[in-house]
Amino acid sequence: MWTHKAWPGRFVPQALPAGERLRAYAGWCNAVEGNTTFYATPAHNTVATWAEQTDPGFRFVLKLPKVVTHERRFAGVEAEMRAFLDAIEPLGDRAVLWTQLPGSFGPADVDALVRFLRRLPADRRRAVEVRHPGFFTDAASTSLLEGALAAADAEWVPFDTTVFFGSPPTSEAEQEAWAKKPRLPRRTRALTDQPVVRYLGRDSVEETVEGWQPWAEVVAGWLREGRSPTVFLHTPDNNDAPALARHFHDDVRALVPALEPLPEPEPIEPATLF
Repeated sequence: MWTHKAWPGRFVPQALPAGERLRAYAGWCNAVEGNTTFYATPAHNTVATWAEQTDPGFRFVLKLPKVVTHERRFAGVEAEMRAFLDAIEPLGDRAVLWTQLPGSFGPADVDALVRFLRRLPADRRRAVEVRHPGFFTDAASTSLLEGALAAADAEWVPFDTTVFFGSPPTSEAEQEAWAKKPRLPRRTRALTDQPVVRYLGRDSVEETVEGWQPWAEVVAGWLREGRSPTVFLHTPDNNDAPALARHFHDDVRALVPALEPLPEPEPIEPATLF
C-alpha cells in the first residue's frame, strides 16, 4: 500500500490528492505490494497514473484477482486475466504478477498451477506464494513445487511470520494478525534472479529489527550473487512500515556497501492551524 491513516504528517504530506500519494510514498521506498488488485482490477488510466508517479526502477508486485486464484482456482479465467493484464499494461516490465494461493491449494493442485503459469505472458515476471503446510514440511512436495516454479521462471515468495508467532499477541493489532496470518516455517531459498520476500514483525521495533537480522544476511548474500531482491516489511499496524523498510535497507547496505541508497523523501511540512 502507499496510503495509510498513520502516515500523513509523518512520512507523507497532509491531505495529499489521490494522484500524488504514490509519488510521496516512492520517496521512501522503491517497491510496493499491490494488494488492492486482489479485490478489484484497476482501470487502465488509473494504472497509467501509477507509472507516471514513479521512477522507471520502481517495482510493483501486484496480486492477481481473487476470482482467478481463490474462487475459480485457474479454471475458466481467461477473460478476467485478459482484463487484468490489459489494465496493468502501463507498468510494463516493472510489474510482477503475484499469485497468492489459499491454504487449501496443496501439492495435488500443482499441475493446475503449472498450466496457468505457462499461459502467462513470457515477458512478465511472476511470483507465487503458497500457504499449504505440505509445501514446507514434505520434501517431495517442496521439490515438486520448486521444479514447477523453476520451469516457469517463477519465484517462490516466502511470507515469514516466525518472529510474529514467537510469542503471544500484546495488542489489538497483533491479536487481529494472530487470527489471520499464516503460520509457516521460514524459507530462504531463491529460485530466480529477483527474489521477493514478505516479512511480518511485531509492534515492538526492537523485536522486529532483531527478527529480520537473518534476512539481512540472506539478502546480502543474494546481492553478492548478482540477484536483485525485493523485500517488504510489515508490522501488525504498519504505522512505521516506511521507516522500518529504510532501516532494513540500511542494515543490508552495511553488509553490501555497493548497494544503491533508497531515494531521499521530501521534507514534511509541519501541520498548521491556518
